[in-house]
Amino acid sequence: MQYEYRAVPLPVDADRDKTREVLAIHAEYGDWELARHEIWPGGRRLVTLRRRLRAEPLPPLPT
Repeated sequence: MQYEYRAVPLPVDADRDKTREVLAIHAEYGDWELARHEIWPGGRRLVTLRRRLRAEPLPPLPT
C-alpha cells in the first residue's frame, strides 16, 4: 500500500486535550491516522499522520 504523509507541528503549550482534538479532527474529516509522535527537548511536539492514497482526493479540512 502507498501512503501520503503530513507533518503536524504542535506548539509547546499544547496540552493533551488540545492535541487529541487536533488529531480527532484530522482523523474524522481527512481519514488520517497516527504514524509517529515525537516530543523534542523543550516540549515541542511533531505529529506525523498518514493515509492511503486514493484515486479521488478528499475534500480539504475545515478551518
